[in-house]
Amino acid sequence: MVDQEQPSASGGEPIRVVVVDDQELFRRGLTMLLGVEGDIEVVGEAGDGVAATELATSVAPDVVLMDVRMPKRSGIEACLAIKETTPTARIIMLTVSDEEADLYDAVKNGASGYLLKDSSIDEVAQAVRVVADGQSLISPSMAIKLLDEFKQMSRADRQQVPTPRLTERELEVLKLVAQGLNNREIAKRLFISENTVKNHVRNILEKLQLHSRMEAVMYAVREKLLDIP
Repeated sequence: MVDQEQPSASGGEPIRVVVVDDQELFRRGLTMLLGVEGDIEVVGEAGDGVAATELATSVAPDVVLMDVRMPKRSGIEACLAIKETTPTARIIMLTVSDEEADLYDAVKNGASGYLLKDSSIDEVAQAVRVVADGQSLISPSMAIKLLDEFKQMSRADRQQVPTPRLTERELEVLKLVAQGLNNREIAKRLFISENTVKNHVRNILEKLQLHSRMEAVMYAVREKLLDIP
């Protein structure tokens, strides 16, 4: 089903978050810091990928913050399992891994966000809000690496594949999504409403038959729909 850009948390209730990391000190610290945020509630913790899947199935969180490298089941494997058992949960990978392969696999397995552990607590809290609102977010440095990777793939692949036609405005929106901008920032840049941006993103996903904003960017770069230098 195409991502309709609908928020996971509604009605003014706190965003329910599960924190997953095999390092207890980091996990507890993150839980305490997020607990200070008035609109975020940590509803559980887990120390490995298997426990994370069981916990997510049990408490049905809005957002799962999860490390990539963990015992028993990696965060990327757990990502796929959680999306199967709790499809409404949005997943943010929070990791030290800046490898493009991990980012690509995380997105492919259903992650909506990818942050590095050197992010500030404010950046993590904002990522939780953005992802709970149905958007996607990755660290800017990782976004650049991802686009570089797909530009190389695009150059290597000389085959021309027929692609659905996007409007000029949809291409403008897609380019800004590729630069890591969220809906509000795109709306300001293009002087249009946030709802109009959401409609454009929804139309892009439907036309490309994709499930997330990040998949759309990957597809667009691979198929040479974007003129990124």
